[in-house]
Amino acid sequence: MTSFTLAAGQVLIHGRPYAEQERQVAYVPQRGSVDWDFPTTVLDVVMMGRYGTIGWMRRPGGKERALALEALAKVGMQAYADRQISQLSGGQQQRVFVARSLVQDASVFLMDEPFQGVDATTERAIVLLLQDLRASGKTVVVVHHDLQTVADYFDWVTLLNVRRIASGPVHEVFTEENVRLAYGGRVAWLKTEPAATTGSTTAR
Repeated sequence: MTSFTLAAGQVLIHGRPYAEQERQVAYVPQRGSVDWDFPTTVLDVVMMGRYGTIGWMRRPGGKERALALEALAKVGMQAYADRQISQLSGGQQQRVFVARSLVQDASVFLMDEPFQGVDATTERAIVLLLQDLRASGKTVVVVHHDLQTVADYFDWVTLLNVRRIASGPVHEVFTEENVRLAYGGRVAWLKTEPAATTGSTTAR
């Protein structure tokens, strides 16, 4: 189950308050915000994604285990199911948290810099998963800072710098002018051809 503290305004998921729709939202945190020394296995971490459905007082059963193993297979981590989470590389740890979000059966996925500090193989695997989620009608919102890959990975972009600079389809919004406004003019513009592939991104 995902919990957020609202600083201002309101959050609506499919037109309803987040408090009523929290089971529809899956969250993948930054790796730096996780205690990787916590003594638990890869499989247990992924099954935690089911607690919002089964409740904290119930132990996960065969169904939850099967869903967790299926999710691990999708991210190429099924062989590591019994490994301690602290024994994994950074890229492997990120894949495990993506798998945990998959078992939640959410309709909205929030991912906080899922590509940060991962290898090229993991990044490609995550991009393919985002494509699959989008193709199945899911909404994916990604905090992302790599300007070189925005046009290749996403079809919608929101540029923020304290306030919203621009928001819309990548081919309309991801312009040199808007990027310079978002970064205070301190950026070298890289001209790329948009190639929309996944859901939305939030760039800062």
